Amino acid sequence: MKNIFFLFTIIAITSTACSKQNGTTEVPATDKIDTTGAAVKYSGVFISAPGESVNGKALILLQNGGYSIALENFAAGNGPDLHLYLSKQIQTSNIIDLGKLKSTNGNQVYPLASNPDFTQYKYALIYCQQYNVLFGSAELK
Repeated sequence: MKNIFFLFTIIAITSTACSKQNGTTEVPATDKIDTTGAAVKYSGVFISAPGESVNGKALILLQNGGYSIALENFAAGNGPDLHLYLSKQIQTSNIIDLGKLKSTNGNQVYPLASNPDFTQYKYALIYCQQYNVLFGSAELK
């Protein structure tokens, strides 16, 4: 009987690991992506990780001497602690954490506090920090 209870508990935890409950808001973000006077330095299309869903484009914009990253036509599955990272690889080592996602869908802009070396930081990642799950990545070219 203990084994059945233990198995049920494990199934319940894993089935809700990155569920919508307590997740990132699904209210569409409506940030304006203004490319007037901005240079699109790098861009990439998101590719979903196995078992996850991420769509849209990541753009690195240079405007008024500062960089920002824009998520255009963005949509992702939900999770409790989704973050946007800049990374040197499609892994979560050597990252710059840009914070929690504003929403699981819609246009979003995140200013960069520093000017990272984009020859090194070549990937935008959508990552569930709480459960260490990669949702998707975009190679910035």
